[in-house]
Amino acid sequence: MNRRPLDHVYRNVSVTQIHPRGTECLVETTLATEHGRFTMRGFATSDGTEHIALVLGDVGPRSGPPPLVRVHSECLTGDALGSRRCDCGEQLQAAFREISNAGRGIVIYLRGHEGRGIGLLAKLRAYALQDQGLDTVDANLELGFPADARSYEAAADILVELGVRRIRLLSSNPEKVEALTALGIQVVARHGLAVPDRPENTFYLTTKRLRMGHDSAPPWDDVWHELARGRVPHNVVATADRDLVERYGHLVDAGPQLVIAQLAQSADGFIATKTGDADYVSGPADREHLHRLRALVDAVVVGASTVIADDPQLTVRAVEGTSPVRVVLDPRGRVRADSRLLTDGVVSTLWVMGPGAPAVESVKPHVEIVRLPTSGLGFAPSVVLSELRARGLGRVLVEGGGRLVSAFLAAGVLDRLWLTTAPVFIGDGVPGIRFTGPDRLADALRAPGRRYVMGEDVVCEFDLAAADASRPIGTGRARPLARI
Repeated sequence: MNRRPLDHVYRNVSVTQIHPRGTECLVETTLATEHGRFTMRGFATSDGTEHIALVLGDVGPRSGPPPLVRVHSECLTGDALGSRRCDCGEQLQAAFREISNAGRGIVIYLRGHEGRGIGLLAKLRAYALQDQGLDTVDANLELGFPADARSYEAAADILVELGVRRIRLLSSNPEKVEALTALGIQVVARHGLAVPDRPENTFYLTTKRLRMGHDSAPPWDDVWHELARGRVPHNVVATADRDLVERYGHLVDAGPQLVIAQLAQSADGFIATKTGDADYVSGPADREHLHRLRALVDAVVVGASTVIADDPQLTVRAVEGTSPVRVVLDPRGRVRADSRLLTDGVVSTLWVMGPGAPAVESVKPHVEIVRLPTSGLGFAPSVVLSELRARGLGRVLVEGGGRLVSAFLAAGVLDRLWLTTAPVFIGDGVPGIRFTGPDRLADALRAPGRRYVMGEDVVCEFDLAAADASRPIGTGRARPLARI
C-alpha cells in the first residue's frame, strides 16, 4: 500500500517502529474523559485499518502488577448509539470504570471488528436474519461468514509497542486469552466484565455463552449489583431491595460529579474519645452503609489525623463493590510511610502533601505523591476537588475526620451529608461537625433530609445541594474559606 511520507501527513509526531505484522504507531495525544485523562495513541496496520490505545497511568513492567487491559472490538451500534441488542457499550464503560478505579490500565479499541469482523452493513444484514429467528452464530454463517472473523494481531503488536507483555485481561471471552497467548502476550489473569442481561439482548448473550464459550451469567445480588455498577433497577418488589433503591438510587443517578460526606458521632457530638479511640462509635449496620457509599464513588478522602489515629483500609469489604481510589490529605507530611494505606498495595492511593512537606524517598507502586498549594492551615477543599476531577475522580466521599468533613461543609462544596448518631455519650473527646456559626439562629444552615434507623443508630441524610444556596455558613454574607 502506498503512503505519503509521514513527515508530510503527521508533522511534529515521532513515529515508532513498524512491527513485523505491519502495525505502526502514527500519533500520540491526550484524551480527557469522565474516567480520567488518558494518553491516546493512534495505530495503523499495513491494510490501512486504524486502531487506538488509551493508556491510563504508568503501565510499565516496574510500575506494579500487570496492568488491566481491555481489548475491545469496535461496535458502532453498541458503543456510540447505545444499542441494547448487545452488551458491547456497557462492557466498554465497565472496562473504563475498572481501569479508572485501578488508576492504571489500557483500552485497545480495534477497528474492523464490527459484527465479529464481518463489517457494519453485513452485521445489519445479520440483525435482519436474527429478527427472523436465527441466533448470532447462524446469522453470520447464513451470510457466508465465519461465526467469528476477528484477528487480535494488531492488539498484540500494540501491547508490545507499549512495552507490555504481561496483562490482566478484562473480558468474558476465554478465546481472547488463547488468541493473545498464541501471539506472545502473557495473560496472567482474566477478569470477567459481566453486565446484567436485558430483555433485548438475552437471546444474544445466551448464544455467546452456549455456542461461543463466554462466561456464564453471574449469580447477581440483583439490586445492589445493579446499583454498584451505576444502574438503578426498576420494578423492585422485595422490601429490602426497595430500601436499597430508595437510599442509594439517587446517588447513582447523580452523574459523574458528586461530593458527599459521612460521619458517625455520639449522642453528645463526639466521633472519638479524648485518646482518639473510635473503634467503633456506630454499629455494624451503619458500617455496612459506609461501605455502600464507598462502592458508589470514585475516590474516598480522609485527613492525616484519621490515618494516624485509625490506620484505616478504606476499602469495600462489607458489600459487593469496587474499592475507590484512596486520597490522604496530609499538608505537613505527618502520615507514617508504613501506614496500611501506603503499604498494602490493594487500591491506588493519592498521598496529597503541601509544598513544604518533607520529601519522601520512595513509595509503593500503588501510591502517588501529589503536591498541592496550601494557605493558612491547609488545603482549600475546592483545590482538592479540582485535582481529583482532573484525574477523572468526580464522585467523591469525604469520610473523616470531623475537622475534614466540617471544612468541606463550611466551604459549601458538599452535595449530601450522612450524619449518624449512636446511642452513646462520650462526654469529652474529638468533636464531630464544627464550624464558625452565625449570630442568629435564623441564619443557620437548614437542609431538607431523610432519617433512617440502622440497628441502634439513627442516620440523617442532608440534601445540601437543595438547601438555599444564598444562605451562608458561618457568616451573614458569604461562605468562609475553609481549609483542611
